[in-house]
Amino acid sequence: MSAREEIMAAVRANQPAGDFPLPETVVFPMDERGNRTEFFLHNLGVMGGSELYVVDGLESAVQSAFPDAAVIASAVPELQGNRDLSTVAEQADLHDVDVAVVRAVLAVGETGSVLLADSDIVVNSLVYLAQHLVVLVDPDDIVPGLQDAYLSPEFQQHAYLAFHSGPSATADIEGVLIHGAQGVRTLQVALIPRS
Repeated sequence: MSAREEIMAAVRANQPAGDFPLPETVVFPMDERGNRTEFFLHNLGVMGGSELYVVDGLESAVQSAFPDAAVIASAVPELQGNRDLSTVAEQADLHDVDVAVVRAVLAVGETGSVLLADSDIVVNSLVYLAQHLVVLVDPDDIVPGLQDAYLSPEFQQHAYLAFHSGPSATADIEGVLIHGAQGVRTLQVALIPRS
């Protein structure tokens, strides 16, 4: 038995008896300024993200936004990409991805965040190792606040969910804001309804 298995066995053996339901999630009223999508896009911008405008199709929009991208990995049917995610053996295999394209389970107006699920991103490291992340959001999937998001049934259906609020950023050294220090350098959202 490995040390990890030994520790996990001890934790399981010492679980308290009884039923311990999670606390009730309270939904606070949210001032969405009359338009939930604009509310989301505003807060997305505050967090360093931006909207990817799709006029002549998603492929054209991605090529226009990232003309030098050599490796595009897509987890959505709306864009082919040139990296087959079904052949990825190790998470680190995606270290050379320039642009990743995924679909969000939902988006949160309050924080400008997108919620990404394991089933939609295929390989978890895709949304962290890529240089640029494009997230498709159906405007009907935007919820007002985080409490609304936590009430989503998605939290009962997935082993892995992650909120992303803008690109990776840090400003803890001399107050200089750096994007892409520990994740994607840019995060763009394309408002595309589910097909």
